[in-house]
Amino acid sequence: MQYLVCPSSHVASLDSIASRLGDMDPAALVDVDAAGRLRISTQLTDAEVLRALHSAGLLVAPSDVERLASECCGGCGG
Repeated sequence: MQYLVCPSSHVASLDSIASRLGDMDPAALVDVDAAGRLRISTQLTDAEVLRALHSAGLLVAPSDVERLASECCGGCGG
């Protein structure tokens, strides 16, 4: 699943967020787009993403986390 997170506060440590997400999903990817939003790709549920962000010190509300529509075409069989 892909998520777009619009934090109301500054993202202090992308490394900390990536580490927390990676603890729960070793294949998770996270980066920041030009608008300052977090982009997350993971197999975690909405609640697990929030838990990982909170444990990394980024306090976001559920309304700050948007699950994006899948872009998967199924072509790889995954």
